[in-house]
Amino acid sequence: MPCRAPLPSLLLLLLLGSVRASGAESSPHLPAPKDVMVYSYNFHSSLRWSPVKVDRGLVLYTVHFKTGAFNQWDEMNCTRITQTECSFPMSLKERRWTVVLRVRAELGQVTSGWVETDPFVAERNTTIGPPKVNSVIESSDSLLISVTPPFGSEAGDVLQYHVSYWENATTTTKKETKTSNTLFEIRNLKELTLYCFRIQVELMIHSDLKLLGLQSVPECYRTKISEATRAGYIIVIFVFVLLFVNLVTVGLILLWRHHKTIKYWSQPPLEIPSHFEEFLKDPSMPVLEVLDNCVEDDPLSSVLFCGEGSQACGSSLDGQAHSHSISSESEVT
Repeated sequence: MPCRAPLPSLLLLLLLGSVRASGAESSPHLPAPKDVMVYSYNFHSSLRWSPVKVDRGLVLYTVHFKTGAFNQWDEMNCTRITQTECSFPMSLKERRWTVVLRVRAELGQVTSGWVETDPFVAERNTTIGPPKVNSVIESSDSLLISVTPPFGSEAGDVLQYHVSYWENATTTTKKETKTSNTLFEIRNLKELTLYCFRIQVELMIHSDLKLLGLQSVPECYRTKISEATRAGYIIVIFVFVLLFVNLVTVGLILLWRHHKTIKYWSQPPLEIPSHFEEFLKDPSMPVLEVLDNCVEDDPLSSVLFCGEGSQACGSSLDGQAHSHSISSESEVT
């Protein structure tokens, strides 16, 4: 006769099993993290998510990962952490691995549901930043540019730099060139012209897969003047200076030779005052009587006009002075 377990023991086992099952399941009272995504820049990858908000208590997070080769969840040093970001460990630095991650929230003994990411492959899904421009050397017709790759290269990496450049003017015509060297030259440029350029990196994974990076911020540099143009400017300036000196010399010579003529034409013409001109036009004006009275009162106050006959004018003045002296003597006598 087979042995049967008592009914109370079976009920106890069923109750314990249901408690373990309910403990393993997520609680509907704690929401799962949202905005879960893998952020990867220049092959530095991390898992990020939005924080879970609760009324009280500290929410912790746990992250697991698995790869395409081993379909088994494993911890990645992000168990019961307070941060909302978990960086990839060194074991997941392989660019070609396919990685799937999941995260959940924990509040005491209560846990949320797991949130999984889509499969992530670094060499396909990472964002490549622009290269670093170390130096730019300007010449009259070229720019010599030195750059550094945005990430450490590995064996088998083939990087190509796409360079677009243009004149910083109203035109928007751009030219492009490609190179695999970190030291390259943009040639056939105009001298004394401001040029701008942008660079982006392309990772050649294989013939069918290429990963194009972000473009750099435009940088502008002005080309220098060539020696030939500089010599031409010096010659032109010398000719203009020599011509100016010659013109100044000729002007001084002409001024010295014709200084009398220039002096004659520069003097203002002699003109008769307006009141005398009116008197000469109309001698009957009473001004003559006033002048006669003034002469009688004071002979020395008479006005004489001396022109070309200066000797006659002088003799008349002497006569007036002599008569005035005789009259004075007679008055004394």
